[in-house]
Amino acid sequence: MNHKPIEGFSKLPKQGKIEWLVNEYLEGNQEYQNILKQYWNDDADLQKLHEEFSENTISNFYMPYGIAPNFLIDGKLLALPMAVEESSVVAAASKAAKFWIDKGGFKTTIINTEKLGHTHFIFNVEPHKLLHFFNFSLKKKLFETTEEITANMRKRGGGILNISLVDKTAEMPNYYQLKASFDTVDSMGANFINSCLEQFGKTLRQEVATSEDFTQEEKNSLQIVMNILSNFTPDCIVRAEVSCKIEDLKDDSGISPEEFASKFKQAVTIAEIEPYRATTHNKGVMNGVDAVVIATGNDFRATEACAHAYAAKDGQYRSLTHCTTDNGVFRFWIDLPISVGVVGGLTNLHPLVKFSLALLGKPSAQELMSILAVSGLAQNFGALRSLVTTGIQKGHMKMHLLNILNQLGATEEEKLHFVTYFKDKTVSHHEVINEFNRMRGN
Repeated sequence: MNHKPIEGFSKLPKQGKIEWLVNEYLEGNQEYQNILKQYWNDDADLQKLHEEFSENTISNFYMPYGIAPNFLIDGKLLALPMAVEESSVVAAASKAAKFWIDKGGFKTTIINTEKLGHTHFIFNVEPHKLLHFFNFSLKKKLFETTEEITANMRKRGGGILNISLVDKTAEMPNYYQLKASFDTVDSMGANFINSCLEQFGKTLRQEVATSEDFTQEEKNSLQIVMNILSNFTPDCIVRAEVSCKIEDLKDDSGISPEEFASKFKQAVTIAEIEPYRATTHNKGVMNGVDAVVIATGNDFRATEACAHAYAAKDGQYRSLTHCTTDNGVFRFWIDLPISVGVVGGLTNLHPLVKFSLALLGKPSAQELMSILAVSGLAQNFGALRSLVTTGIQKGHMKMHLLNILNQLGATEEEKLHFVTYFKDKTVSHHEVINEFNRMRGN
């Protein structure tokens, strides 16, 4: 090994962690300590709050926090907070919102809000015997033994919706599931669901042990493997859509509304049938979704996992968005499975998360689902609009121009020159370097 392992790293104070890292991995270069410290918040209490969000924290990692205005969603005009580092995401979303504001805006429908979790267990018993035990004894007991856990959630209108026994023995010997559906109202509900599931595991073990339905050999074969929620929530889903007459799809790129609608629909169809395109297509959708998910303190990894599992639900990975151009009407929509919360987690702790939720009018979890689906649809519309007209690089590279110039150490005056220089031409890294060298006489 090229470095020594360390014992008790988590027990070191923050400065101790930093000094060990710098000395062990960065040749004692104090400049790296300065980099970490310049991102600390001057407010010691606020800095401590951020450090306690995670473990072994030594600094803060900044991301741009931008605003995409002019989103007309179900009759309400909103400005969406977006935490994202990729050039052009906020601009594309804003442009799409502005495009649709005079065409009725975005409409959303909450299709369902069920979330899922499973107790996974191994049991060497005949399936019909276990099913009889579940139906006539266990299911009722599962509800009873979780009443204390679910009491507060039930007061808010949520709780356990249903519990079923799933026979998976055809895929893995002696493998069964207790599959439960939940309504967690305004919370994401991970801790609630997992607490219920862990009680399921305990109840299952206790009820099998005292049941007369099974032999001792069968009882001894029971193994509770794990109790865990699923981030795949195909029954917690929202639809967002836009529509207008094809003749109203006027675009400043110079192509006719009819050609725009035709090419746009073709682009979506390609993503529906071609996984290579669908992957990039859906990545663009999630640019919009994740930026708002992060800004509102939710779990973007869960959001990503669920969306991509849903995109492959029929055995092939496909587009999350869809388009029709029937009877002279352009319609573009997304069905997005997404599980988010507006209470619990960081929502009551992180100052910018609280700001984001206040900016959005303190939405319910269902309203936030709608906002996220709209953000993803808008981002996808913006990307496809560029792809089928001017090409993706013209807008994207203009947004990326400042990144290139900052890397070159350009002055503010030089940056203004480049904005004018590329006003009517596509930005390329090569052309920026050439013009920069020409200006500086290199």
